Amino acid sequence: MEDIGILGTDGEDLMHTLNKKLPDLPGIYLFKNNLDKVIYIGKAKSLKHRVASYFQKNNTDWKVVSLLEEYADLDFILTKNEQEALLLEAQLIQEHKPKFNRLFKDGQPFVYLMFTHGNMPTIKIVRNKKEKGTYFGPFLQKIDARRVHTFLMKTFKLSLCNKKLEHGCLNYHLGNCAGNCTAQFDYDTYVFRLQLAHDVLKKDHTKFIRDIKEKISGYNKELAFEKAKQLAHYLENIDSIFRTLETKYNAARYETDIFATTTPTPYSTIDGAQASHELQKLLHLPHPVHTIDCFDVSHFQSRYIVGSCVRFTDGKPDKNKFRKFKITTLEQQNDYAALQEIVMRRYKDKTELPDLILIDGGKGQLSAIQKILPHAWCASLAKREEILYSSVVKDGVHLDMQTDIGKLLIALRDYAHHFAVSYHRLRRKKSIR
Repeated sequence: MEDIGILGTDGEDLMHTLNKKLPDLPGIYLFKNNLDKVIYIGKAKSLKHRVASYFQKNNTDWKVVSLLEEYADLDFILTKNEQEALLLEAQLIQEHKPKFNRLFKDGQPFVYLMFTHGNMPTIKIVRNKKEKGTYFGPFLQKIDARRVHTFLMKTFKLSLCNKKLEHGCLNYHLGNCAGNCTAQFDYDTYVFRLQLAHDVLKKDHTKFIRDIKEKISGYNKELAFEKAKQLAHYLENIDSIFRTLETKYNAARYETDIFATTTPTPYSTIDGAQASHELQKLLHLPHPVHTIDCFDVSHFQSRYIVGSCVRFTDGKPDKNKFRKFKITTLEQQNDYAALQEIVMRRYKDKTELPDLILIDGGKGQLSAIQKILPHAWCASLAKREEILYSSVVKDGVHLDMQTDIGKLLIALRDYAHHFAVSYHRLRRKKSIR
């Protein structure tokens, strides 16, 4: 994931920039306007080729023309494969509802195959993970999930009945009911068949597909073409489901990239070079400040303590240098100790040190960090008062929001805070689940 910054480029220079910056790999791309708001999200098997297609001279698609008139920047996130790009695209469109996207903006875009728990377990298709159970997915196409669900229910005879008849219902005698309507219902055998269906989705997908193809071939030899056609229909959908399952899609894998690419940065007007030299003078540093790391700690009632570190380079986020930390050494809240832990973990490799380390806090937080990094250049920025402290500016200086320094440091501090809070919320959500 990288901000390729192509605003103001056109013609051959634009194509050269695209070819140089965008990889020939799968992922999603995000068009943004001049307020850094996402206005369109797309997915691609090859980011380089797909994005380049928008800038063809003979492109007359009104939506593309309107998009290019409004966009100011372009960002992207790499994924493992095209299937994962499709799932990530749907998730982010549903969350951010970009104005130029039409699909996936309303409702829940995903469905899951769910094996329920309880006295009479079964398989259901659901849109949300609200009940206790074992989930497979997410899947984008409900019709595919429905056909696989039907195949499993028929193959393993899992359809349940709401009737109670001594000798069973008509569907039972036709082979379409599990038989829970009968007095002689074999519950253990039913659960065993349900486990087989579960194993089909979880285990050797290649072997399962090969076995079905062999059965289709057998039907064709027997001239049972209708059975072969129906099985081939199921196979097509099962193959689609298995491709999704094999991606093992997990949005948490992309949470840092998602945050960095979709969180607006209201400091695009900052002159990074100017702020760099002004900050050097203000803090009496021996060099201009090109790279700044900012740290923050987040928690809820002393629980789920996490930390974040974001880096800005010349006034813009350096997203590959973002880090998040789960605090492992503390059982109760201690902001100073938490900060010391994440700073020590961040700079195990001293070559990673930036030109300036900025701490969200006051004199106490600054002192805690200077104890463990006495030779690094550090400063802290207190909330509300917006006072900047350092070893040189010990009494602090009020930041002016109208200056490049004020805009940059306050935006950086707030960005690190939002990053920490987003990770903290994710941890709490996982714990609740």
